[in-house]
Amino acid sequence: MKISAYIATSLDGYIARENGALDWLPGSAGASDGEDYGYHEFMDTVDVLLLGRKTYEQVLSFGQWPYGEKRVIVWSRSAIQIPANLSEMVEYRSSAPAQLVDELANAGVQHLYVDGGKTIQSFIQAGLMQQIIITTVPILIGKGICLFGSIDQDIHLRHSKTIPFDNGFVQSWYDVLA
Repeated sequence: MKISAYIATSLDGYIARENGALDWLPGSAGASDGEDYGYHEFMDTVDVLLLGRKTYEQVLSFGQWPYGEKRVIVWSRSAIQIPANLSEMVEYRSSAPAQLVDELANAGVQHLYVDGGKTIQSFIQAGLMQQIIITTVPILIGKGICLFGSIDQDIHLRHSKTIPFDNGFVQSWYDVLA
């Protein structure tokens, strides 16, 4: 099973403000240039999306569920509330990353997309992440929630491609080396 992260960061490496706000991301205030940065093409390859609890709560605050009928698992140590209108697509798990990956692989999942800072960090630390796709937004926000936390040992990556966009965004693809 392929396990990927697909995420945007500020140029100084933050995925959100300290309070979780994403107001610095284009499109967060309703303005959009129509570019999706390959997101829909990427999502077409994904079987299951794994969200951390805080990311799930942030997504719920958007009002409209952005993942359609895609299977979504919310990964959290504490139980979560799933609105009735999402109960067919959203489920909750608290198992260790390796156990969850085994369960999904045994169920035939081919591509797992992991989203949320702590969740991405946990999967990297567990040696399970295989691909990291980072879209860098040309803005400095100064402080916030960092994409990568402290690690116990070096994690080696191999750059596979970079895509520059007209608005200054840069998307870099990395393979995580064992």
